[in-house]
Amino acid sequence: MARTVYESPLKGYENAEPLPTTTNQDGKSLLNPPAPLSSAYEKFPEPIDMSNNAFDFHIYYMQSDPEQMKYARELHERIRREFPELRIYRFWDKPVGPHPTAMFEVNTFTPHETGAFFGFLVINRGPCSVLVHPNTDDAYRDHTERVTWIGTPWPVNTEFLKAH
Repeated sequence: MARTVYESPLKGYENAEPLPTTTNQDGKSLLNPPAPLSSAYEKFPEPIDMSNNAFDFHIYYMQSDPEQMKYARELHERIRREFPELRIYRFWDKPVGPHPTAMFEVNTFTPHETGAFFGFLVINRGPCSVLVHPNTDDAYRDHTERVTWIGTPWPVNTEFLKAH
């Protein structure tokens, strides 16, 4: 298997002045010099594709557990009521696609939506786990390397992703 080569996260800062090592008044956090806001507040970094949706949130639950299913249904309704601007898919009561258990999917389109929805799920996901992945031109990598979990990770059928 070929090893992935990662570009330095400091690309573009090669000739920048050294950062100060002094701390803020709290005595713990580092003093950062003033700088313009990151462009990541307004647009996603490449290669995230915003043309359809930038991030998928797959909210997993065990369909064989009546309490989890009830909670997931109520969470689905809450999300539809509180985040109507997001794309919210149907409630699946069985595994679909590469997902190993029942779930429903929510798509976000902007950094603001993604951050707000992520924070909402951290607090309100209950017994559910959430697979979060960006959408680029590499679905396999999006579901393996670039994936983030809120809660307990589940094994995703990555072979399914290689075939599509």
